[in-house]
Amino acid sequence: MQQLRYPRLVIAALCLSFILWQSTPAYTAFPAAGMPLKYKDYNIVLVSFDAMQARHIHALGYPKAITPTIDAMAKDGFNFTQMISVASWTVPASMTWFTGAYPSEHRLLNKFVVYDPPTEKIANLKQLAPGIVTLAEVLKENGYATGGFTGDAGVAGVFGYKQGFDVYFDDAKFGDMEQSIPRALTWVTEQKDKKFFLFLHGYDSHGQCIPAGDLDRRFVSPSYHGKYTGSKEEQEALREEGLANGAINLNDEDVAFWRAIYDEKINRADSRFKKFLDDMDALGLTGRTLFVLTSDHGTEVYEHKRFDHGFSLYDELIHVPLIIKLPEHNLRGTTIPHQVSSIDVMPTVLDLLDVQVSEQMKKQLRGSSLVPAMRGEAIDQDAYSETDYRLYTFKRSLRTPDGWKFIYTMESKKKELYNLNVDPGETKNLIESETRRAYELEQKLFAHFADIGHDLTKKQWKTGLSPVYPSQAKGWKKP
Repeated sequence: MQQLRYPRLVIAALCLSFILWQSTPAYTAFPAAGMPLKYKDYNIVLVSFDAMQARHIHALGYPKAITPTIDAMAKDGFNFTQMISVASWTVPASMTWFTGAYPSEHRLLNKFVVYDPPTEKIANLKQLAPGIVTLAEVLKENGYATGGFTGDAGVAGVFGYKQGFDVYFDDAKFGDMEQSIPRALTWVTEQKDKKFFLFLHGYDSHGQCIPAGDLDRRFVSPSYHGKYTGSKEEQEALREEGLANGAINLNDEDVAFWRAIYDEKINRADSRFKKFLDDMDALGLTGRTLFVLTSDHGTEVYEHKRFDHGFSLYDELIHVPLIIKLPEHNLRGTTIPHQVSSIDVMPTVLDLLDVQVSEQMKKQLRGSSLVPAMRGEAIDQDAYSETDYRLYTFKRSLRTPDGWKFIYTMESKKKELYNLNVDPGETKNLIESETRRAYELEQKLFAHFADIGHDLTKKQWKTGLSPVYPSQAKGWKKP
């Protein structure tokens, strides 16, 4: 009887995914139509809820109301329901917000540029792409105080994330907002009479982050008596097993347990963020501050029989939230269902703040401002994503605005094609039956990378070892 549970679990997940895909609300009224949407010299807060999958957010259709604070921000702001990240893990994805460039361009692809013990060279933006200017640097040049308060790990300052920041906190590895928020508020209080740019980040939703006092299992079924506790050690073991074997096998109860743990972590992050907003309001800053809420990537909780992120480009890893809340009480409740990309974040922030962009900066910015979409203009753009995760795999993808997804694995030349309109769970590869469409999307994918200076056909794609965690290099021997 246990074997019969797997199909029901898969069918239920697919049905939920289909509902979330199809139930994207139509445009509400656009109170911003005709308005300039310029906020020169206002504060800006960029919030990264690390590893927060879009499908687990109530404002994006998740049936469980586990994100009341984020939902309220969406209700009062601009809710982009089809936001696609350029990468599926923290190191390359987050740097795109700060550079407006694709990972292939800023080149912060892994934690190491060289990993050949005893030679280990840490990746660093300034060394990899010395001509790139960061968002923090631009705003600092325009008179902003700049502060970053993070959970370290993939956004550690050593990689170049602190470039342009006056203050950058990264002392708590896989730290949650319980660590970053109090420090951010102390800094904000000191800057309250100035204009400031704050980057607020936490690993609350990440598998390697466990809250102080441990998990309370608030969403776990009381009837669960399986072997798992939700520890980071268990999560890491499941991640590595999936990488080694291509898949893991869990029963329905265990999958439900892990998804309940994920919901608890998201719920905790949402609650912590509410305190931050309350304190910002108490400081009298809400009325002159723009908020940009997003995530660097999602994470897989057994959707494709694996755990974690980075190793693929399925939607559970690259479909993320984007909510922009502007300090005007009449700009409320606008849902934008058109597809956008995380490459658009930096140009959007600069546009909203009315920061003049140099000709050189215009060449660097690959995305487009989303302000026209916020005014009600229809946008119609492809979204490109990539991952060179740990040198374990090299993948590139194209997601079209009409719901087609093409994924190409460079080292194996494997091709995948999905129709997200009828198969949002990406379970049926149509590469054999939709040959013409697959060919056209493949050509467009390769042309995109050629346009940004990366001919994918001329490089050898050799897998190797570039660890993120020390455990991944255990037993390593020089070839």
